[in-house]
Amino acid sequence: MASRPLALITGASAGIGAEFAHQMAATGYDLALSARRRDRLETVADTLRAEHGCECLVIPADLADPKAPKLICDTVAEHGRTVDVLVNNAGYAIAGVYHQTDWDDQARFLQVMVTAVAELSHRLLPGMRAAGQGGIINVASLAGIVPGSSGHTLYAAVKSFMISFSESLAMESAARGVTIQALCPGFTYSEFHDVVGTRDIVSKMPDYMWMQAEDVVRISLAQFGKPGAPVMLVPGRFNRFIAMLSRKLPYSVAFSLVRKRSGEFRRQES
Repeated sequence: MASRPLALITGASAGIGAEFAHQMAATGYDLALSARRRDRLETVADTLRAEHGCECLVIPADLADPKAPKLICDTVAEHGRTVDVLVNNAGYAIAGVYHQTDWDDQARFLQVMVTAVAELSHRLLPGMRAAGQGGIINVASLAGIVPGSSGHTLYAAVKSFMISFSESLAMESAARGVTIQALCPGFTYSEFHDVVGTRDIVSKMPDYMWMQAEDVVRISLAQFGKPGAPVMLVPGRFNRFIAMLSRKLPYSVAFSLVRKRSGEFRRQES
């Protein structure tokens, strides 16, 4: 019988997901790692096994496939394990303005960013509630707090969903000992901007606007399960300032500021 708790991390092959894997393994977790790229997952898993002696289940899956959430949960169960902590981290963005994009791409995006998040949470919450411990970290974004920007049109919308979803789950689950966190990082050094084709845009932004994935995850895990910790966690002083400003300013002013600056961090109409 395994003595270490198990964390299931989606999008675990790189960036914030891989950093969650490293830090959770170092603090005593076994891991179930899921992402599309088996080779990248195997590399992460081999490193963690060697460094921390943890069990690592590698579960290649594309969350754009509606069958993927059940496949992931079934694979964990087939190994005789239950998930103590779920980290819904998998994510990306679709560059460009909405009407110029392909609907099939947007439908896959919603499957990954909304439906899969909701289904994995729905499937795994009962076990956490029965055990009276564990929880879910939903990796949302500062983009879900400030007004939506032009470009990457659904990105802010789904991150806002993740925040509200987390808040409701927290209200439903706290009395059962289950922790829910909506982690809302701002700009974080990772592959994300290369994948969505905005590296050339965001590289012009000042250093103080950026955080390292290591620091984002360290702050998340330090607050996870801590009495009185906020459900919506915004790491970094600059990010907290922006979040506070967006809620204190009149909506028309905040909206106008984002509209004027969208081109500095989002791919616009060509």
